[in-house]
Amino acid sequence: MNVPFVDLKAQYQSIRKDVNVAVLDIMQRADFILGQSVADFEDAFAEYCETDYAIGVDSGYSALELIMLAYEIGPGDEVITAANTFIATALAISNCGAKPVLVDMDPETYNIDPTKIEAAITPATKAILPVHLYGQPADMEAITAIARKHNLFVFEDACQAHGARYNGRRTGSLGNAAAFSFYPGKNLGAYGDGGAVTTNDPDIAERIKLLRNLGQTVKYHHAIKGKNNRLDTLQAAVLKVKLPELDSWNQGRQKAADIYAEELVGLPITLPSKPSNVEHVYHLYVICTENRDELQTRLNEAGIASGLHYPIPIHLQPAYAELGYKTGDFPVTEQYASKILSLPIYPELTEEKISYVANTVSEFIGESQPDAELVLGD
Repeated sequence: MNVPFVDLKAQYQSIRKDVNVAVLDIMQRADFILGQSVADFEDAFAEYCETDYAIGVDSGYSALELIMLAYEIGPGDEVITAANTFIATALAISNCGAKPVLVDMDPETYNIDPTKIEAAITPATKAILPVHLYGQPADMEAITAIARKHNLFVFEDACQAHGARYNGRRTGSLGNAAAFSFYPGKNLGAYGDGGAVTTNDPDIAERIKLLRNLGQTVKYHHAIKGKNNRLDTLQAAVLKVKLPELDSWNQGRQKAADIYAEELVGLPITLPSKPSNVEHVYHLYVICTENRDELQTRLNEAGIASGLHYPIPIHLQPAYAELGYKTGDFPVTEQYASKILSLPIYPELTEEKISYVANTVSEFIGESQPDAELVLGD
């Protein structure tokens, strides 16, 4: 049996007619740059995220960077974020001239540990950038309380958490501004790169609109020094078709996660956990296990794709050697980086394929850890 990590072809077949019509319409109108479909999608996505504004941009990275620029984060400033995130989170900070300050992860949720944030705050700190990793919202109540106490901005990296909820509220509406990625494999993915910023601040929304489009108020009139980070009209048209399906697709992911939990419970591995006040949308289904690399090899031999998110923490990347961190500075992040493995998960994943994956995992663990104690999954 072949089990891909994600199956975008199956998703396309379910919306093929509507996508084809939307794309053909753009082609016929030749409405390629900041066309009507961009504005239509922005309105729909803002409503979905329960925010006043959504601004389409060309990637999740750009969304993060433009948030920093809009809030005038720059040289001499520090922004606190998670040590165990994709490097784009840190790059958005450093490429604005600011310094990323890293904090270790919570071993239960894999999100930034709020109890360790205050120790990282200095007079140069301007913002906290939590990451809703793998589709699970960070502990925003604790984070925003710290931010209010120290007069800091809170920016959400929601690039993996489209549609997730925290205390009943959508991600994207929980801080001063939020960044989303529409990379094809995301829960809401374009057919190329794309991203968005959400916010309730009209001044910030307007500034990001200027920043993404070369600082133009109207053509050839440049109010500020901007960038070229526009969301393509074609991508916006695709996203507008997909958005009404997002909740049902997330429910499919949640159902797959529940089946995994039933199939894998009792094995000596750590399964995803989530607090009762969050709605996890399982962009990734991440387990933690000994002999991770050997398990991944076994899965590959069985025709099962898997992923590593992320095997080298930011503080151990050569690109961030100048931060001065060393091995041992973030022990939880480092411990999990060598043990976490992402199993296939997507809305169209069948119960038969989930069972095949789970049985392969179980057989491997039975061979490699025959005397291991059983652990209960959450």
